Amino acid sequence: MFHPLRVSEVERLTDDSVAVTFAVPPELRETFRHTPGQHVALRRVGDGDGIRRTYSICAPADEHPVLRVGIRLVEGGEFSTYALKELAEGDTVDVMEPTGRFVLTPRAGYFAAIVGGSGITPVLSIASTLLAREPEARFCLIRSDRTVASTMFLEEVADLKDRYPDRFQLVTVVSREEQQTGLTSGRLDEERLAGLLPALLSVDSVDGWFLCGPFGLVTGAERALRTLGVRRKTIHQEIFHVDDALAPPAPAATRPVPAGGSTLTATLDGRSGSWPVQEGESLLETVLRSRADAPYACKGGVCGTCRAFLVSGEVRMDRNFALEPEETEAGFVLACQSRPATTQVELDFDR
Repeated sequence: MFHPLRVSEVERLTDDSVAVTFAVPPELRETFRHTPGQHVALRRVGDGDGIRRTYSICAPADEHPVLRVGIRLVEGGEFSTYALKELAEGDTVDVMEPTGRFVLTPRAGYFAAIVGGSGITPVLSIASTLLAREPEARFCLIRSDRTVASTMFLEEVADLKDRYPDRFQLVTVVSREEQQTGLTSGRLDEERLAGLLPALLSVDSVDGWFLCGPFGLVTGAERALRTLGVRRKTIHQEIFHVDDALAPPAPAATRPVPAGGSTLTATLDGRSGSWPVQEGESLLETVLRSRADAPYACKGGVCGTCRAFLVSGEVRMDRNFALEPEETEAGFVLACQSRPATTQVELDFDR
């Protein structure tokens, strides 16, 4: 469900990114209370169900949390262009309640993150909340950016280093310019990370890994960690951008779409309905024809907002960059990427 919120601040971070803060009225404070690492979907007022985009919350989850998101300009991106060039204090934006499972509930332990570009946004919330709440926690942040000038939340990360010098380790890499100190420039690919990580920290002692950024960095980091013997269940990932040239092609259907068509039954907010699936449409599109309140944001298999439980029937997913293997094994699917493989399919969006 969307709520119209007033913009209280638009802060320029770099030439191509801003941080946007929303004023949350008292009656909605619990609605917008977030777990560190979650994101919200934004929609321009007046766009109806047109332009929606998800952005991670960068603020710590304090007792009185602030709703602040980081937005980086994407070439051709309608909402990011609007946010950087038009959005101003006093404007109103439709904001959906926080969601997402790329989260860390503060607890004692040793945690590490590998991020690229705007992937710092949710990790900033995770690290700042963890270090403030849990004195027995440590955090290592390995971040990659194109240049120092393009680095988002530079001051906020430096502040964490100053406040927690013994518990926060920061490693920075820039890919397009030389640094006077620190690591040499270049991309953090699988081969480089496999050699670099053991020299930076005790890989075996890390209780949880958080990978966030573009598709290539996240998948390369995961492969490097698996090469180093890290267990899959300790690796959490969120992809911010998928370059179609790098992403694997959609898998071929394991069975043909039912010749006689298919019917979808879906439960959403306690109400159920059944509708015929039209040729070529995803299950999310089927639901949206009758239920405009169906949850979604990116429609690209990246954000996970349309996650639903497959109660019965079979589907094929074209792409999945949001669900963890444990989630798909448990029966969850992305409605925006799912197409029916049986004549009857039932989804539950409420689980």
